[in-house]
Amino acid sequence: MGTELRYEVKPVQHYIDGEFCDSISGKTFKTVNPTTNEVITTAAEGFSEDIDKAVRAANRAFREGPWAEMKTKDRAELMRTIAAGIESNSEELSYLETLDTGLPISQTKGQAARAAANFRFFAEMISRMTGESFPVDDTFLNYTTMKPVGVAGLITPWNTPLMLASWKIAPCLATGNTAVLKPAEWSPLTAAKLASILDAAGVPKGVFNVVQGYGETAGAALVAHEDVKLISFTGETTTGKEIMRNGADTLKRFSMELGGKSPVVVFADADLDRAVDAVVFGIYSLNGERCTAGSRLLVERSIKDEFERRLQERVEKIKIGDPFHPDTEVGALIHKDHYDRVTNYIQIGQKEGARVLAGGSRPRDMSQGNFLSPTLFVDVTNDMRIAQEEIFGPVLVSIPFDSEEEAVKLANDVNYGLASYVWTTDLTRAHRVSQQIEAGMVWINSQNVRDLRTPFGGAKMSGIGREGGHYSFEFYTEQKTIHLAMGEHHIPQFGK
Repeated sequence: MGTELRYEVKPVQHYIDGEFCDSISGKTFKTVNPTTNEVITTAAEGFSEDIDKAVRAANRAFREGPWAEMKTKDRAELMRTIAAGIESNSEELSYLETLDTGLPISQTKGQAARAAANFRFFAEMISRMTGESFPVDDTFLNYTTMKPVGVAGLITPWNTPLMLASWKIAPCLATGNTAVLKPAEWSPLTAAKLASILDAAGVPKGVFNVVQGYGETAGAALVAHEDVKLISFTGETTTGKEIMRNGADTLKRFSMELGGKSPVVVFADADLDRAVDAVVFGIYSLNGERCTAGSRLLVERSIKDEFERRLQERVEKIKIGDPFHPDTEVGALIHKDHYDRVTNYIQIGQKEGARVLAGGSRPRDMSQGNFLSPTLFVDVTNDMRIAQEEIFGPVLVSIPFDSEEEAVKLANDVNYGLASYVWTTDLTRAHRVSQQIEAGMVWINSQNVRDLRTPFGGAKMSGIGREGGHYSFEFYTEQKTIHLAMGEHHIPQFGK
């Protein structure tokens, strides 16, 4: 398969204390092109000694280097310089992201733009990072300040690695912390390029570090390190639980954005044309590898057949193929292991009695790579595994409901609670249902459109904490209360 651009892809190194370097052990691992399953290049494989080297550099930069003394306005200007660097390298970044993940180039270009926007957004937000004051008549002035915490461990997933790395790095550095980033081992390329962009922007040595490697080794060592005070993790729920167990001994602060099985509730009075657009985009964009994907369609029974027919027509016309072709809408799943996992769920669904209305197999003309036709299941009940477990691929299940009460019950009858979507022209019902759905986020008559000022995170097994806007500051800063006596208030005189 062809590419629209070509850049030299060198072996990936760590970035520690302002220098690119190999692992202390000298070991490497391979990163693979999802469209061919051929090796792209190798990456340095980090272990505990590499993590320790990076954490010590980050801790030194936090306590002794110029970072600790840098003014807020200067950090904000540095954030804007990083954003400009991402924009000037956006073509290469989107190329590397598509090469490494199999995501369509039209979508990785958007992710690169979003990465730059994240840095610009938090450059603006830190100018608004203020405390509160609590005057008590003329006797006390009590006020709060927000101070950086220290070294943060940032652990990012492979589905949108560039954008999600920027989503963590930007608020972390903007608030004055230092960072060690551990990217997912299936997608190391853009993290290395991002390190070079931050280096060129003038980020002081040790402030930002990248250690490549596996979760079981590099990731676990980062979580367990006593000098790491914060862990921000995006990924699978089981992994999140393990991270919290491993970090408990050092009483770390956690922000966890975990799995999802998000419902899209479509009532009969909805604008069906727009609802179809949103449902198709919400599950099949980003190859279905999206944490907020609307993977469970709950559709009112009176419009079920029509809505599923419309979906079938659209799903069968989705353009799947070379992710570097500008018209491609679904590319290749990131790794053979993940492809096997998703296709196994398709087999499970059929054994459970669900019916594949569209897709469900490898396209005939794509014998290489991890290509899977966008899949639509009907005749699904909510107790099936395909309706309860996160598949994280281009697979949608359709479940009918007969009443508003049943729709809410079905929406909540799942372990996850990240996102949800409600489609109806009855705004009273829209608000009523949205209030009852157990999820961190609800979109009414819309697909997933992010407002960076709002809190992002989930309920139940979908995570702990919120990031975004000033909510990120609650995680990345320590709040300190200062009590100032304005006069000579009464002090009890013990022992006089």
